Amino acid sequence: MTAMENQTSFKLPGWLVLLLALTLTIPAGYLFSAMHEQEPIVAGPGVTQIKMLSDYEPAMLNTPADTPVYILEGEEPGATVLIFGGTHAQEVSGLLAAVVTIENATLQKGRFVVIPQSNQSGFTYTEPLEGFPHTFNIETPFGQRWFRNGMRLTNPIHEWPDADIYVHRQSQEHLVGWEGRNLNRAYPGHPEGTYTQRLASALLKVAEIERADVVLDLHEAYPEYPIINMLVAHERAFELATLAMLGLQMEGIQMDLMPSPKGLRGLSHREFGDELDHVHAILTETANPAMGRLRGRTDEQLIVEGKDENYVRAAEQGRLFVPFTEEGHPLAERTARQVATIHEVVNAYNDAQPDAISLEGLPTYADIMQNGLGAYLLEPVIN
Repeated sequence: MTAMENQTSFKLPGWLVLLLALTLTIPAGYLFSAMHEQEPIVAGPGVTQIKMLSDYEPAMLNTPADTPVYILEGEEPGATVLIFGGTHAQEVSGLLAAVVTIENATLQKGRFVVIPQSNQSGFTYTEPLEGFPHTFNIETPFGQRWFRNGMRLTNPIHEWPDADIYVHRQSQEHLVGWEGRNLNRAYPGHPEGTYTQRLASALLKVAEIERADVVLDLHEAYPEYPIINMLVAHERAFELATLAMLGLQMEGIQMDLMPSPKGLRGLSHREFGDELDHVHAILTETANPAMGRLRGRTDEQLIVEGKDENYVRAAEQGRLFVPFTEEGHPLAERTARQVATIHEVVNAYNDAQPDAISLEGLPTYADIMQNGLGAYLLEPVIN
């Protein structure tokens, strides 16, 4: 028998091939299914109702877009602030600021409507070949509390395939195809459009039904991106955002301000203000090194501690739009910045409309920096 004949005659038994396949696919299947497990969010003392997005738009029922809506309502009527976290699921300080608000804030006057995971789909995957961790943990007095790290876009299994060119439905603006899965390029959305367009339309409906006076969309950006540590405001909200920015700077929190470009369509700070004449629309950005192209090893430590030697060197060479030292930009600091922005937007609104919102319990920037983020996360009740 020749060597070639010997090689071709060798065959694995079928049962062994099946066993090897199961050995690979069962753990992989478990890993993928775990991406749909909901991280615990605790309704704090100020939460008076928990609704679902499908309560506002029934078409969202039994879809991956259906997401919890937490309402914190004072005994006295006043202004309503709608807070979005998780528009981009990778931008985790927005999620954490929304969670801290839900679990700590109480209102005596006015209302908060908080959606911590605005695009649920984005929390169900991470970008292939980028090495992102699926979850991260925060130390608390009762142990670790876990949260999901997702992606900027809708999961492609919920909206596929991407077009070669994404055309914004209302403005006909052209963008690269995958931006069709970007919730913050889809507003005002359309009830008969793609998954992401239907989601955008439903979220706009929340603002309309709840008669939101302020819409605050919480985001993060990578350190080499020019719009960072920034408030972006619709022209109707520009005075409000200016007062909030000045309040932040008086606390020693550097935040800049830019107007929402009228020609840049699909974004929350443009479309909510254009579509609803009662809304003051503002978007925030904080600095997340785990998102940037200059980052080193992408792991849970980078997400939580926000330290990266590559960004320290880039800052020394003047390549960044935000200061970056060995201290980095920890998640606690970024979340504290978002929470401080909520405080200052409320203060600014009260300057224009006296006593429109009365708020207690929400920690300050100094509170979180002194006591840590975990001090303001409640212990989930495990049934």
